[in-house]
Amino acid sequence: MSKSSQRSPFGWSNRGGNNVTVIEAPVARSYRRRAVIAFWVTLGVVGLLAATVASEYMHPILGGLLGVVLGAVLGAVVFALIVAWPVLRVFWHWLPEILLGLAGVYGWTTVMQSTPLWGSLLIVALAVGVPAAIAPVRRRVMSWIWCLVVRHRLRMCFAAFIATNRHGSLPLILPAQPTPAGERVWVWLRPGLSLRDLEQDGQMQKLAVACWANEVRVMRAGRKYAALIRIDITRREPLAGKVVSPLPDYVPTDMPANAPTSPGMPPVGLDLPDVPDQPATTPADTPRQRKPRNNPTTASPAGFDPSDYA
Repeated sequence: MSKSSQRSPFGWSNRGGNNVTVIEAPVARSYRRRAVIAFWVTLGVVGLLAATVASEYMHPILGGLLGVVLGAVLGAVVFALIVAWPVLRVFWHWLPEILLGLAGVYGWTTVMQSTPLWGSLLIVALAVGVPAAIAPVRRRVMSWIWCLVVRHRLRMCFAAFIATNRHGSLPLILPAQPTPAGERVWVWLRPGLSLRDLEQDGQMQKLAVACWANEVRVMRAGRKYAALIRIDITRREPLAGKVVSPLPDYVPTDMPANAPTSPGMPPVGLDLPDVPDQPATTPADTPRQRKPRNNPTTASPAGFDPSDYA
């Protein structure tokens, strides 16, 4: 094993036991390199600007020292944020579960301190049993649970078989919401990964298998940012279900047999084979009547003289 693989992301040794590394060593080295560069850039820019402004109000030497101190402090903050970003990203992916766990622990503690034991058990039974007994509430809760599951499944897909950039930066999984057909997740792609990479042959099927879904569709979430994409996960077909129509309830049951019908409806009870066929033919010996033509040479009606209009 190489020396680099025996180090944790923050420089701690893993030789003593079978420790699990949350962040890979190449990714950690890349972030440390960028953090060092960001520290020196922040120190130089902020220190120079702060020293220039402070020199207008105090001695130039004191102003220069104050600028260096401010630049070092801000540079250290930037350094810490960049180095800790891989770990912060893990906390972001598990943020709903962490908040739910904290709410459950502190909520149970508050209930136990303010009510007796039987009251606490009754509140917990109502909080769990009522949503489980009411079907619409139960389906709504399960849809939000599937949103949490899908976010982690997509994160595993991006880490397993979807290409990343050369620094190993994975896309950022944004919030998810339930839809009538399944779930919808927004993802922010990092440089080196595009929508076309996700649309390659076989990628959609792999995403569907990993998310335990029927179908997965990927598209852009808007026209402004190409990095923001939307993943629609289909688990069921909402249009394939039966819809109960209330229209038959409005049809009267005591309708008479001779009730008038709409002109557009065909007659009911008519046996067409019993109707004799009568072709509409014109007799050949009937002479065709010609229309009279208006001949100016013919005689005009009585009392009319065309010369009066000449």
